[in-house]
Amino acid sequence: MTLRALIFDVDGTLADTEEVHRQSFNTAFADAGFDWVWGTELYTQLLVATGGKARIRFYLEGLKPDILKRDDIDQLIASLHKQKTAYYVAAMKEGRVPLRAGVERLLREARDDGLILAIATTTTPINLQSLIESTLGADALDWFDAIGAGDCVDNLKPAPDVYLWVLDRLNLDPNQCLAIEDSANGLKAAMAAGVPTLITSCPYTAHHDFSGAVAVLDGLGETEPGLEQLRRWHAH
Repeated sequence: MTLRALIFDVDGTLADTEEVHRQSFNTAFADAGFDWVWGTELYTQLLVATGGKARIRFYLEGLKPDILKRDDIDQLIASLHKQKTAYYVAAMKEGRVPLRAGVERLLREARDDGLILAIATTTTPINLQSLIESTLGADALDWFDAIGAGDCVDNLKPAPDVYLWVLDRLNLDPNQCLAIEDSANGLKAAMAAGVPTLITSCPYTAHHDFSGAVAVLDGLGETEPGLEQLRRWHAH
């Protein structure tokens, strides 16, 4: 089928945001009086859990199980995640995280060519909004015909739900789309929804198993791949 839409993941795909997420978690933990510190090696392991609240719970299950016995554990996790999000949004507003090389080029080329743009992510709408506004401007949110974020479905990646949600809004067949992801969970989600997937790995995901991707890159270059190359991968 003819390629009609590009569906982008956000964290690690549009921008290398994971380091700012990690630092924001640590600051939120310290604010709450906890001595939890997520180093880069630990955070890499924790990324198997998608979504910030799920990641906190996954950490507690593995390393702080007694904390899970608290009567207010759901409220605690929600509070920590809310504070972490505030630090992350502040970092975005300060312009601390640029888009990955080639992302803006590809977005603009796709728009000029008439391709539909969409987003399928597990991150929260405010995280996405702050990244887009700080890098492309507030008007750029209108570039995307469908934005599936972490609050629109119950099951996050690697479940296909957010992709199915986006496909429904676009009214497109999965084979008319190409997903661009950076992680194994993202690849599994897109493939489970039937969407061919290009991987642009980031430092936190370079070790993942990307079997089934149409291609695996370490990023989008300033000039390549162009739309014709994406179409060839999509048609393969």
